[in-house]
Amino acid sequence: MLLPCSDPLDTDVNSTSIPRWFNVISMKLRGNNVDSTSVCPVELGLLMKSCIDQGQLVPDDVISRLILTEMRSIEQSSWLLDGFPRTVAQAETLDSVCSVDTVINIDVPFQTIKQRLTSRWLHLPSGRVYNIDFNPPKISGLDDVTGEPLIQRDDDTPETITRRLKSYEIQTQPVLEYYRSKGMLETFSGTETNKIWPHIQAFLSKKLFPQNETVVGKA
Repeated sequence: MLLPCSDPLDTDVNSTSIPRWFNVISMKLRGNNVDSTSVCPVELGLLMKSCIDQGQLVPDDVISRLILTEMRSIEQSSWLLDGFPRTVAQAETLDSVCSVDTVINIDVPFQTIKQRLTSRWLHLPSGRVYNIDFNPPKISGLDDVTGEPLIQRDDDTPETITRRLKSYEIQTQPVLEYYRSKGMLETFSGTETNKIWPHIQAFLSKKLFPQNETVVGKA
C-alpha cells in the first residue's frame, strides 16, 4: 500500500491511523525518517537531509537504495509506504521487487499545505506533529506527553516549501497517472484530516475486509 502525498500533516495522521486500524507495517520517507540516519547508512542519510534542507527532492538512486534496503526486512508482511514513490523511475523500481495493490492520493490545495507546514511543530523523539492553527500543543512550544521542547524543521520556510511543492508536482503527477493506468489509485480530496480519514478508513475496510464491512467504527 502506498501513500505518496505532498502534505506531511495529512500523511502523518493517516500513516499512523492506517497501521493502527489495519495491522500493517508503516515506513515513512519524510519527517523523522529522513532527518535521522539511524534507519539508513550514514552517507545516504546526510545526502537526503541536504536535499530536503534545500527544498529539493532526493535523487532516485539514493531513495531507491534506501527503500530496497528497508523492504528486505518486511517483504513477507503487509506494509504502507508513506512518501514513496515520487517518480516513475522509483515506482518501476518498487514494482520490480514488491507487489503493490493500493495507492492512496490525498489531494490538498497548495495554499493549505503551505500554511500547514509553516505552522508545523514537531516532537522529534516521538514523531508527534502539532499545528499552531488547529492542533496546537496544550502548552506553547512543549510536547503534550513529555513536556519536552518542540522544534520547527529547517525546511519548513515559505520559500523552501514552495520549491518543494513545485518539485513534487512536476515529478509526482506522472506517478499518479502510472498507478491510475494500473487501476490502483484512489484519490481523496479535502482540507481537514478528520474529514478525510473516515473516507479512507471506509475504503480500506471494504477493500481489505469485503466480507465484513462493519469493521469500520469498531474499537
